[in-house]
Amino acid sequence: MRKVKPVAADRLPELLRRMPKAELHIHIEGSLEPELIFALAPRNGVKIPYASVEDLRRAYAFTNLQSFLDIYYAGASVLLKEQDFYDMARAYLLKAAQDNVVHAELFFDPQTHTARGVSMETVIHGLHRACADAQAELGISASLILCFLRHLSEEDAFETLEQALPYRDKFIGVGLDSSEVGNPPEKFARVFARCRELGLHRVAHAGEEGPPAYVWTALDLLKVERIDHGVQSGRDAALMQRLAADRIPLTVCPLSNLKLCVFPDLASHNLRQLLDAGLVATVNSDDPAYFGGYMNENFTQTFAATGLSSQHAYTLARNSFAASFIDAATRQRLIGRLDETFDTFQ
Repeated sequence: MRKVKPVAADRLPELLRRMPKAELHIHIEGSLEPELIFALAPRNGVKIPYASVEDLRRAYAFTNLQSFLDIYYAGASVLLKEQDFYDMARAYLLKAAQDNVVHAELFFDPQTHTARGVSMETVIHGLHRACADAQAELGISASLILCFLRHLSEEDAFETLEQALPYRDKFIGVGLDSSEVGNPPEKFARVFARCRELGLHRVAHAGEEGPPAYVWTALDLLKVERIDHGVQSGRDAALMQRLAADRIPLTVCPLSNLKLCVFPDLASHNLRQLLDAGLVATVNSDDPAYFGGYMNENFTQTFAATGLSSQHAYTLARNSFAASFIDAATRQRLIGRLDETFDTFQ
């Protein structure tokens, strides 16, 4: 890893904002801002149980993952047409580009929509069209990762996979999200084996609220290439060694961890511990509409609270490209842009 010069604390936020970065843990439904919910609801004739944008925002007081998921699924009810999915992804990608995100890998939850009678085609076409337009108009590349809802059955996941396969050229991988505790990764071992046969990339949420054991099983049974969250890995020294030795990336989401009470405050976050142990940790926004910040807010607030340095900033940004599912030439080009940013800044 390249060594970079120290940057004064008062200049560090500017560097964090300017440096190019990839976002690898963003639930596109979790970027659905209250303003867009209130715009889509009348467009689609959907009634929502909140009087105003402010009323809805006040409801964003979560005590754990499940309390967030309850309101998250309610917000998604306004998404019915291809244009709705396009508008949601477009809004996120505009914000990402402003934050100097140059590559994003977007999670989407088709079961949340197909259960309401929305077709897989509608979901994927709307999201994919927004990704294609972002490349052409904003210069940000974006790919889709289909996530299975772990509180549902593996049979439901298999059915979802089959529905999605006609659009195989429009998504690059699969993930596993929703309620973690009580839904261990091994519940989905067979469907992930099938995805592996199909050549799909594989990631899974593990070690957010669940124990380190979930990270082990995601690695050994699901054969994932990245762990989403993974912050509970710090409780298992052998697991930390495994993650470092195998260069398994962790897509860490600091403001999400704070909002869902995984850590009592940002100063207590273990991002520094993960980096100091040699793990390929990255910073991401998770569900930014609900958790109080997109990429640059996650960086600036976390660095302010934990005292991380310009060296950590470079490492995190470089890790985001190393962990991305992009080709080697694109990776080197983006790392070159990162190096150039640090050179000119310093």
